[in-house]
Amino acid sequence: MGKIYDVIILGAGPAGLAAGLYAGRSRLSTLIVEKGKDGGQIAITDEIENYPGQIVEGESGPSLIARMTEQCEKFGVDRVSDTITSVQLEGDVKKLCSSKAEYEGKTLIIATGAFPRPIGCKGEKEFLGKGVSYCATCDANFFEDFEVYVVGGGDAAVEEAMYLTKFARKVTVIHRRDELRAAKSIQEKAFKNEKLHFMWDTVVEEVTGDGILSEMTVKNVKTGELTKIEADEDDGMFGVFGFIGRVPNTEILEGTALELDKGYIPTDQDMHTNIPGVFAAGDVRVKSLRQVVTAAGDGAIAATQCEKYLNEL
Repeated sequence: MGKIYDVIILGAGPAGLAAGLYAGRSRLSTLIVEKGKDGGQIAITDEIENYPGQIVEGESGPSLIARMTEQCEKFGVDRVSDTITSVQLEGDVKKLCSSKAEYEGKTLIIATGAFPRPIGCKGEKEFLGKGVSYCATCDANFFEDFEVYVVGGGDAAVEEAMYLTKFARKVTVIHRRDELRAAKSIQEKAFKNEKLHFMWDTVVEEVTGDGILSEMTVKNVKTGELTKIEADEDDGMFGVFGFIGRVPNTEILEGTALELDKGYIPTDQDMHTNIPGVFAAGDVRVKSLRQVVTAAGDGAIAATQCEKYLNEL
């Protein structure tokens, strides 16, 4: 039988790395399992401005995550790169299985995160962080006095569009239907906002530019007509924010005894799930704010609760 860890952490985003730091520092034997790059969504963020204690002169997602990873290494956290295909969550020992190995732990912290649902247009990946964004709280400041477009028509899209009007000089909501899906109370506020405009029955076909987003092609879904939108000559660029939903990374948890809410994991304030010894942290949780700072806080709490759970066994 292989090693049974005190704590296994699934995911090496800010929540998973913060959990690893706290667990390792508490002298708990800890393993972090990550299938891709450390950092999750933040690893593809070029510039961060709102993480407390960051380098004020300029902090990128990768630079922040690199230091978090180094802290985990300092406190003896084991690491493995692997894709988990199935889990066994109940019982005294939790098991994570892949095609090549099985990992066992007395506690498990699920920190698999969530990712924005893509807009689905040509050029979207290439211009991520170069004009395309999925987070107004993260990136609104970079578009001060520029024009921005918001794709979506639900509560989140309209609320984020209104938030963006505090920074951008003009915000246009692009929606594939001829009316919003957002709650009526939110719509009423939106329609009163003079900086907010609407492009109905429209989808984004392509975004492009010379290294930075400056052109976009949209299509009217009723007529099929294509329209090219170009950045103001003085600006040289504009922003496109996608808010058509997020997708939690919880596919491997479906069909288990773990409670899910639209794919997200409900927890109490101490990150406990409905299964003893199983905790969740970060964007994968049901929560109101998904940011690096809240993910790190979740991870710290989850690791501390793992120690408490182990002490009570």
